[in-house]
Amino acid sequence: MSSLRFGTSGRGCGDSLLPFGGSRLRRYLVLPRFMRRHVRHAGRLMRGDFVAPRYAATMLSAAYIGGAVAYGTYLGGHMPEVVQTITAHSGFAVDEIQVSGNRETSEIDVLDRLELNGWTSLIGFNPDEARERIQSLPWVETATVRKTYPDSIEVKIVEREAFAIWQTAGQLNVIERSGRIIAPFDGGRQASLPLIVGAGAPEGAISFIDRVAAYPELAARVKGYVRIGERRWDIRLENGITVKLPEFGEEAAMADLLQQQRENGLLDKDIAVVDMRIADRMVVQLTPGAMERREAELKQRGKTNAGKRI
Repeated sequence: MSSLRFGTSGRGCGDSLLPFGGSRLRRYLVLPRFMRRHVRHAGRLMRGDFVAPRYAATMLSAAYIGGAVAYGTYLGGHMPEVVQTITAHSGFAVDEIQVSGNRETSEIDVLDRLELNGWTSLIGFNPDEARERIQSLPWVETATVRKTYPDSIEVKIVEREAFAIWQTAGQLNVIERSGRIIAPFDGGRQASLPLIVGAGAPEGAISFIDRVAAYPELAARVKGYVRIGERRWDIRLENGITVKLPEFGEEAAMADLLQQQRENGLLDKDIAVVDMRIADRMVVQLTPGAMERREAELKQRGKTNAGKRI
């Protein structure tokens, strides 16, 4: 049997291999195969028979210095930068970025939130932190950031849905259905959104606009919805007419307005205001030009009648 034994006679190999007195073990001990070489080296080292390999001191010194540098880098908080540099130069530098789902959000803003430089390593890149930074952009509702090895980042964006433009205190902002401000209005594709005006307008705009939409003939003419005293609404039409609706019974007032339009073409006339705040009557105010023409017409009619009396 091939094994390493500690004998019982003289100064056998067992006495020389045990650092704490092999002579005390007067029995055979068979070591596992994986331990035999290490025990032999230990015995040779204790007997003084071990000869260090060439350049061993140099290698140990280098290992000591390298360990000290690594430990100092770790304590100083520079380890992530070191890992980034090493892995980036090993073929893991970010080379391709794919952004999808953005309509109102600029790709430049997305890239800025990724905080990449020319040698950012994909290994050290944190997608969760990048996702949070991207979701801080005004139009972004949710974002997904995924790493694709060895050198790609994929960004998918879901943007907020614009509902209306809100004008208050001289400022225009795009809002979503909840009334939350998304971003300042800067024209572009949002120009076709309905305009709501006044303090407290966003809170009641959704239900009111839905009620107006039930009358397509009227809704097609509307340019803006004005909240008055946070109690009632005025409707501004595209031709400049303002319709003053009552605080209660808005649907009945809109139905009466459309009936007058079908019968008399009221909304196509040269008028400025249709006041429907009183339940049993409709008051119409002419435009300044129409009023001047009306006064001139009345004067001419008075002269004509005076001439006939003479």
